[in-house]
Amino acid sequence: MSGAGVRTLLVHEFLTAGGLVSAAGPETGGGPAVSGEDPAGHAALLAQGRAMRDAMLADLQALPAVRAGRLRLRVADCADAPWAAGAHQEVWRAEPGETPLDFARRLLQGVDLAWMVAPESDGLLAACLNLAGERRWIGCDAQAIAVASSKMRTLQALADHGVLTPLALRLADAASRWVVKPDDGAGCVATEVFDDAAAAEARAQARRATGEGVTLQPWVEGEAMSVSLLCTSGQAQLLSLNRQQVTVDVDGGVRYAGVEVGALAAADPRRRALQRLADRVRAALPGLRGFVGVDLVWHGGLGPVAIEINPRVSCAYAGQSARLGINLAGAVLAACGHPAD
Repeated sequence: MSGAGVRTLLVHEFLTAGGLVSAAGPETGGGPAVSGEDPAGHAALLAQGRAMRDAMLADLQALPAVRAGRLRLRVADCADAPWAAGAHQEVWRAEPGETPLDFARRLLQGVDLAWMVAPESDGLLAACLNLAGERRWIGCDAQAIAVASSKMRTLQALADHGVLTPLALRLADAASRWVVKPDDGAGCVATEVFDDAAAAEARAQARRATGEGVTLQPWVEGEAMSVSLLCTSGQAQLLSLNRQQVTVDVDGGVRYAGVEVGALAAADPRRRALQRLADRVRAALPGLRGFVGVDLVWHGGLGPVAIEINPRVSCAYAGQSARLGINLAGAVLAACGHPAD
């Protein structure tokens, strides 16, 4: 660990740490299944990762504890997303042949705190927590990550706490489209929409036959949204109401084109219902800590329908500090029991 009175905090965003590899999987700690054959997809994911990492670091660098050298930063980067070292920070890069998880393990040597961002896919976020240990971890606990890493477990937990989900009978009975997607997927990767229930079921069965864990759900019609939360042991503070840019191709493929953070005004009449949703989400997963995102659809007749939970920093983190007039990194550290000062 660091010297007396000085702590070291690791900032590790999986994609910009070199996690975008073609051989994805928990054995190697590979990233999302985007290979060199899809350079556009690779570039888009890397840009999202870089936006998250750079926003986290900008906030951290503004903290008095970092400026004074009481909190030092260790930053993971890669050749495609370099970060220049500055005062009270050091930059590390993976060695040739080093797997992403082996690199993370080496990065964690001698640090006091670890703020790590990784997809839930293939258990990567959980693996990062296991490497860091709960004592050093900045973020949600192991149980919350385990539930949020499965779309079906998430929906079941939320339904048990009065949250409307796509599995509700009134939505299922009225559905005209259905969606097949990975149970532990991140974003819209490998997500397909069908107009015919039988076709959706056949596709789900075909994907399961290959060993993939997929979920089949009614497609909820409405406005794609998300809420950004700051979660502590006692509450879920609503930071912003965001609009998700999600489209469905003619072939049924679902595409994610980004998020409009704070697109809905604080005075939006839906805010009260969304705060109730946030409170129920925190009650359903009491181990949520720090920055958390909830993806949802606003149904014209039924209100918010929860789709999934992101138990980590997401794309909606970027720009939040300036928009809210706070240092969100400092608030996250405090919410996780590690105030910076």
